[in-house]
Amino acid sequence: MSKPIETRAEFQELAEIRLSEAKALLELERWDGAYYLAGYAVELALKACVIKMLMATDSFPDREFSRNCYTHDLVKLVGLAGLDPTWMNAIKTDKKLKKNWMFAAGWSEERRYHRIDRIEAESLLNAIVDSDHGVLPWIKSQW
Repeated sequence: MSKPIETRAEFQELAEIRLSEAKALLELERWDGAYYLAGYAVELALKACVIKMLMATDSFPDREFSRNCYTHDLVKLVGLAGLDPTWMNAIKTDKKLKKNWMFAAGWSEERRYHRIDRIEAESLLNAIVDSDHGVLPWIKSQW
């Protein structure tokens, strides 16, 4: 029986799983699914960062904060994780990271109803995994 993930480690692990699934789908030329799952990998990674931030506080989150965490908006998740200053500094000093973030920020769960072509799917995956300027390596440095 399925069980919702709850812990930071589970979010980190599922982010890695979704990324590997996205890569596998890309190899199978399943552009729509590759794009969709790649974006979810970023979302899950950012939610792991939200949990890290909550663990560092000594207070119970307010109801509105908790409700806001149920978003798919990657930029909002950066803010909810308390990463805005670090993120702003990173994209200010690394133009390639900024470009990759801008591309990744265009991802939306609503795109599940779109047909995605090879170029868009590959571009998103590359923006996410680029070892020197990628979105996911930057998030992992924060989680």
